[in-house]
Amino acid sequence: MTDPTIITSPLSGSFSEGGITVNVQIYRLGDTKWSLEVIDSDGTSIVWDDLFDTDDAARTEFQRSVAEEGLVGITAGSIPTRH
Repeated sequence: MTDPTIITSPLSGSFSEGGITVNVQIYRLGDTKWSLEVIDSDGTSIVWDDLFDTDDAARTEFQRSVAEEGLVGITAGSIPTRH
């Protein structure tokens, strides 16, 4: 059996705000929808339950969450689930 190919979006990367830096990972397995994951400096991973049709939609959701909750809110695990 062949392992699925993981495709990482070029929209992935580091993001900093207020002295906090996270690694934003946007990826998909083969032809599936895009996943959004944020990894903090301690290595804690926060993964959105929702999947996104495009990598741009995932990045937009991350930016919306930061605008609404701040990185402190996201890294504390209080990710909003509405879109």
